[in-house]
Parts: sequence; C-alpha cells; structure tokens
Amino acid sequence: MKTVLISGGTFGLGREIALGLARSGYNVVAFGLDSKQPASLAQNSIQAMRSEAEQEHLPLQVLEADVTREQDIAAVVNCALSHYGRIDAVVNNAAIGPLGKATDTEPSLWDRVLAVNLKGPYLLARAVVPYLQQQNGGSIINVGSGAGWGKANMLAYAASKGGLIAFNAAMALDYFADRIRVNMVIPGGGIAGGMSLGRNQEYGQGVAQPYIGSVAGRAVNGEDMMATIRFLLSDEAQAISGTIIDIGCFFHQGSSTPPGVKL
Repeated sequence: MKTVLISGGTFGLGREIALGLARSGYNVVAFGLDSKQPASLAQNSIQAMRSEAEQEHLPLQVLEADVTREQDIAAVVNCALSHYGRIDAVVNNAAIGPLGKATDTEPSLWDRVLAVNLKGPYLLARAVVPYLQQQNGGSIINVGSGAGWGKANMLAYAASKGGLIAFNAAMALDYFADRIRVNMVIPGGGIAGGMSLGRNQEYGQGVAQPYIGSVAGRAVNGEDMMATIRFLLSDEAQAISGTIIDIGCFFHQGSSTPPGVKL
C-alpha cells in the first residue's frame, strides 16, 4: 500500500482528501494545527478525525504539526516510517488566505502567509524527496489557487500561490530524472471549503453568489478534489508531471463566467 502525507489534512478539503484516500486503500498521515489560523475555521478537529478513523478502521494517522517547523515535519515523516515503513507521496494542502492589500497587510501576517503557503511545501518536499529517490519515484501534489494569477484584495495569498505555481514547475523539472511526479490541482467552481467559510466569518466575504459552479451543474466538493488527487497518485498517471489540473471552472486561467450559465 502506498503511503501519503497530507499537510492541512485535518479540516475542510484536506480532511475530505485524507479520509477519501484512506478509504481508497492508501496509508495516510494527515497533519495540521488545532488552533485557529487567520481566515480559517480549522480548530479542535484532530481528535474528532482520529475517532472517525478508528471507528472505520482506516489506515490513517492524524497528527498536530506545523508545516512551517522543520522539527514538526521530521515528526510527521518519522510517524509515516514507523507505522507504514515507507513514503510514496505528499499532498501540500496546508494554506491560509486572509484578505488584504499592501497597505492593510501587516508584515507579520505577510510572513505567516508566505511561511505556511510556500515555505511549508518546500520544507515537506525537502524532507520527503530523499525517500522518493530511494524508492525510484513518487508523487508530490500541490494544491494551488486561481489567486496565483493575481486577485484583488488578496495580496499575500496571491503572492504565495503564484510562487507555488513556479515551485510546482521547478520541482517537476528538478526531479524528472528521479521519476518524481510533481503536479498541481486548483479547486474552483464555488467550492465552499474551510478557507472560504473562514473568510466569510472573519471579513464578511465568502463564496460569491451566484457562483459559476462546475460543468457538472453543481459546486465542486471534497470528493471531486480527492478523486483527482487519487488519479495523480495512481500508476495510471505515471507519465504526468509539471501540469495543473483545474477542478471546477477554469480558475487557473483567471476564469470568466460562461455566458448564460446558471447553477
């Protein structure tokens, strides 16, 4: 069985991805913080997720760990190796997305956003790549955002996600010869995840209404995200690297609403 590490895997989309992959037969180590972060509702979720995994007898370890701390990343890696004996993949999902322009974003908040959203993926990849090289391949999946192409009133978040797009491409090139596949998924289509709900609570802004939805005629959900990630982790995607998959409605292209579309 393949073993997958998932940052930000204890709440919202990350939680759905972690549980879905465990139910699909992957060994999973999901980690996140139990304390509330900027523009997020994620808190006090770890024990509930552990209980759910135990009740279903899932191959899922749930840890409290900060993706910006090297010692926490080392503990996550050690947990995966001690429980499952190997690491095959990483899903870089942890992110915070507060609103703000240059003049109303405090330097401390800017630093935290860049640390979680960009330094975190780097630290986790740096820790895991040697194990993937030893196993002659593996997969790294980065969860991006349409904000990576620029979005109003989201300067720090947009800068971090734009950096993640470049990170995704550079990593794919750097480890091509090691058979390490590096890809990005971007959620869109009116998805009401923890981050958008957190922004609604903190700033009074959430998912725009009416929103575009998806070609399926509904909003995108965690199952859609998980299924796409599951494909990228599978041997069926062994020739795919350096790409971006848009889950929803062209968000990674900046997206305009298709004419006449109603959800």
